[in-house]
Amino acid sequence: MSTATEWTYNVEGMSCGHCELSVREEVEEVSGVTSVQADHNTGRVVVAGEDVDDQAVRAAVAEAGYRVAS
Repeated sequence: MSTATEWTYNVEGMSCGHCELSVREEVEEVSGVTSVQADHNTGRVVVAGEDVDDQAVRAAVAEAGYRVAS
């Protein structure tokens, strides 16, 4: 059974709209993700979807050149 869920990540290093776009584009490619909202002012990325792998989201953020804070 699938479970729709929403996660919030604190992402270090996002400082502009281009940063937000880079993170959104990478995270949107993760299997199961249905929406991504990134805000460089708060450093938060909100990911919604079903059966999304947390490690895959973290890897996508890293691929964009940023880091999820612990």
